[in-house]
Amino acid sequence: MAKKRVAIIGAGPSGLAQLRAFQSAAKKGEDIPDIVCYEKQSDWGGLWNYTWRTGVDEDGEPCHCSMYRYLWSNGPKEGLEFADYTFDEHFGKEIASYPPRAVLFDYIKGRVEKAGVRDWIRFNNVVRDVRFDDSTGKFTVRARDSKADSETEEEYDHVIVASGHFSTPNVPYYPGFESFNGRVLHAHDFRDAREFKDKDILILGTSYSAEDIGSQCWKYGCKSITVAHRTAAMGYDWPENWQEVPALVKVDGNTAHFKDGTSKEVDAVILCTGYRHHFNFLPDDLRLKTANRLAAADLYKGVVWNQNPQMFYLGMQDQWYTFNMFDAQAWWVRDQIMGKIALPDAATMEADPKAREAAEDALEDDYACIAYQGAYVQELIDETDYPSFDVEAANQAFYAWKKHKKKGIMEFRNHGYTSPMTGKQAPAHHTPWKDALDDSLEAYLQTDKQAEDA
Repeated sequence: MAKKRVAIIGAGPSGLAQLRAFQSAAKKGEDIPDIVCYEKQSDWGGLWNYTWRTGVDEDGEPCHCSMYRYLWSNGPKEGLEFADYTFDEHFGKEIASYPPRAVLFDYIKGRVEKAGVRDWIRFNNVVRDVRFDDSTGKFTVRARDSKADSETEEEYDHVIVASGHFSTPNVPYYPGFESFNGRVLHAHDFRDAREFKDKDILILGTSYSAEDIGSQCWKYGCKSITVAHRTAAMGYDWPENWQEVPALVKVDGNTAHFKDGTSKEVDAVILCTGYRHHFNFLPDDLRLKTANRLAAADLYKGVVWNQNPQMFYLGMQDQWYTFNMFDAQAWWVRDQIMGKIALPDAATMEADPKAREAAEDALEDDYACIAYQGAYVQELIDETDYPSFDVEAANQAFYAWKKHKKKGIMEFRNHGYTSPMTGKQAPAHHTPWKDALDDSLEAYLQTDKQAEDA
């Protein structure tokens, strides 16, 4: 009997989790399928693979990166730590709880470099089309190698979509944008807070990107920050040059007009208005259509595409948990493909996401949402051999993070938490976040004495 073939689309944290899951089984002597991972970028890491480019990449493809310089984790690392590869193992010591992007990217790379899965990835390969043939029971994946300038078509038994959902921006229009005498950009194209030094900026939205991009611009010297919200304000104790106002109505020249009748002169408008689940390489019968929520639509166990259970999606939920949730999903998908987990009947599979949605709708606050997703991660772990960890301890780190943000939005990154994996307490970083202007790996890993001398 021929070996199964599995296509993984994307080599970001979700796709890399899937590669690590199969490699883990192979290391134990199990007979795994043939694996091909398609990655449109020239390196792995997904969003964590920073580029200065915006709009399109060097191959004319939509730029995947939504990262920016000086980004630091906005949630505690203790909530995302790999169970099989700790920060302590990677860096040889515990590090502070809120690392910058370069440090997290180094950590992500460390695990897959140790696993030796890079040869399974076809870099610079953009998936153009995926089709399923009912008569053969196989998928045909068509991809373009942007370096070779050639296309391939290959058949697979399973397709795993791990391309993420934070790279296609949702871009609303407001009257006056076309004649605004400044810059209008989406958070997807934000790259460097220093661009807005001494500028009055308007941010639309109340998402994590709104609070973080605003905080970055404050940290690097913008003149003022105005955040316009359509529903509720974020309500943190912001610095003096930061205000929250009702929804934007229009802009006229450089003047932004708001729903309450007030106005503000601004130099730039940054749209922190979210992202779309966008899979332009998939036909309607294979394409996930869901809101950004904890219970994604039409996915059994949050990963199996109900309309064709030979297809899977990873990391499509809104997220409190990230890396270790992707792991839990990837281990579960691996075991289902390898015949260790049987799928129930179609009616049971269809009822599963609906029940999860109803349970999510009944949640009262963010703390309940964290517990809900923690329970989901535990559910998947319990059904595989992924190394179990203290999920409740990770929940507690998230709870403390929420409280620290409420207490001081510009100081929360100075706190530290206990690793659910090692039981060790994170040390304080050598420099308070607002004063740590160098986000490089080298600067971050300095000792207190080195940082003081610098």
